[in-house]
Amino acid sequence: MINVALPKGRLGDSVYALFDKLGYSCPEMTENTRKLVFTNEEKGVSYVLVKPSDVAVYVERGAADIGVVGKDVILETEPDVYELYDLGFGKCALAVASRNDWVDDTRLPLRVATKYPHVAQKYYASINRDIEIIKLNGSIELAPILDLSDVIVDIVETGKTLKENNMGVFTRIAESSARLIANKSSYQFKKAEIENLISGVEALI
Repeated sequence: MINVALPKGRLGDSVYALFDKLGYSCPEMTENTRKLVFTNEEKGVSYVLVKPSDVAVYVERGAADIGVVGKDVILETEPDVYELYDLGFGKCALAVASRNDWVDDTRLPLRVATKYPHVAQKYYASINRDIEIIKLNGSIELAPILDLSDVIVDIVETGKTLKENNMGVFTRIAESSARLIANKSSYQFKKAEIENLISGVEALI
């Protein structure tokens, strides 16, 4: 039995569709239900639906053998897991963005609004820039508009929201996409099954 942590939403739907093609189907997954755990004993698979930012926690702590999570989450949380494969979808970038007319005043600490404080701290430390982190959880783009921050560090996919708010990307910190991760102990004990799944994914992608 392979236990899979799937992120809720579009990414999880895409991953399940991929695994379904590989023979890891679970018909209950397509039903209109509030269930969070789905098991198909015949196919040897169990799925648990979790918040995207929690996938790596479930995998790291062994509640799931494998999972799919964005590289952005891996960079932010640095979980103790194996990163096995880049699935190539859910592509976006972790980037620094602000109002188009913003000019950095290096005499002052930079005010950075973000959902990714670790990524932001690490990036600005690498360029020796003093910053003040403002931790937000939603509508990050509002921070520079309302002068709550100078810049934001956030994921950018199409950049449409930024453009509509007279903002733009100043620096791309890292590229992100969906990654297949594994619990380290599970990978040792279920190596054949996990590597067989990866081979199937590679063949399809």
